[in-house]
Amino acid sequence: MKPLGSLLLAAWLGAALLFAASVAPAAFAVLPARALAGALVGRILPVVFVAGMGTAVLAFALDRPLGRDIPARVRAGALAVVAIACGVAQFVIAPRIGALRAEMGPVIEALAVDDPRRRAFGQLHAISVAWLGLAMLAAALAVGAAAWSGRRSAVPSAP
Repeated sequence: MKPLGSLLLAAWLGAALLFAASVAPAAFAVLPARALAGALVGRILPVVFVAGMGTAVLAFALDRPLGRDIPARVRAGALAVVAIACGVAQFVIAPRIGALRAEMGPVIEALAVDDPRRRAFGQLHAISVAWLGLAMLAAALAVGAAAWSGRRSAVPSAP
């Protein structure tokens, strides 16, 4: 096992987890307006998504999980899922959220709860969170598969 790609992927996973579990909730809890928290999170998310895509591609290039064994196949598939999930979130979902935010104005809470735009925003937000969650799960799977593969290759064969 070549550990550099796994190390980079684990670092991205840690950063994404820190963002999702700490930074985003803290921004909404501490900042005086939800619009400010949304703006902060909206500035950080593209970095997380683009870094996820780049890290997955780099991990694939560095570690080349192209073997026929199950861990290599799982790792290659998981890396593809990380890149695709981050790409969909960044280049499909985020532009829709941005367009909707521009249409709604800075204060989403000013809209009626049953306003179709507010509901659409909530749905797109949930979809974005789901794509990030999928990317994070796939990254954990890829790191685990690399560890499994490395462990299997470190065990000597029986005579």
